[in-house]
Amino acid sequence: MMRSPFLQRFPDLPDVLPIFPLSGAVVMPGVQLPLNIFEPRYLAMVQAALASDHLLGMVQPRAPTADAQAADDPLDIHQVGCAGRITSYSETNDGRIVLVLTGLCRFKVLEELPMQEDFRRVRPEWHGFALDLEDEEASLSERERFMGSLRTFCEQRSVEIPWDDIGKMADADLINLLCAHLPLEAEDKQALIETVQLGERASLMRGLMEMSAHAARLGTEQRH
Repeated sequence: MMRSPFLQRFPDLPDVLPIFPLSGAVVMPGVQLPLNIFEPRYLAMVQAALASDHLLGMVQPRAPTADAQAADDPLDIHQVGCAGRITSYSETNDGRIVLVLTGLCRFKVLEELPMQEDFRRVRPEWHGFALDLEDEEASLSERERFMGSLRTFCEQRSVEIPWDDIGKMADADLINLLCAHLPLEAEDKQALIETVQLGERASLMRGLMEMSAHAARLGTEQRH
């Protein structure tokens, strides 16, 4: 995938990052995520990002406990997320911002900082994911088997995929795209986000798809 000249280089990644906790909304390096922003705190977050480095961190919240819900505490978040750059946006007449976030680099949350204008900020650790900003040349050892598992998964879930297009994609671009957009459980997506190496991420994804296919077959057999 051709790298945009506007995306930050590794030494330029910030020490403080605003975060958007949103279950199931995953961005990965090189992948685009459309977002519709309407809550005042997140409008403030986007405007602050646009006034600085255009970066936002997408993190998945953990399932809230009953105590946290009762106390109206902020959602507990997973400790690994992915930062993206706002690469396009538009303002609507009804007060929303519609934007596209392009994935840049994953990060680990070192600490959460005091809120600013009601949105959350963290101190990120980038070094464990430096490869996200390089052209990853690793290839899938069993791409044919992986694609077979993907076809079965998509057929069972009625997921439409442009097969000709993804067949031409580089392995890293393909895996990152699927991590972000396949209809997987939030915890499964989180496991993929946290897996650093491409080959391990592909193996985990294939295993998740094959388990889903097995469960679907069992369900079909039990109905007959």
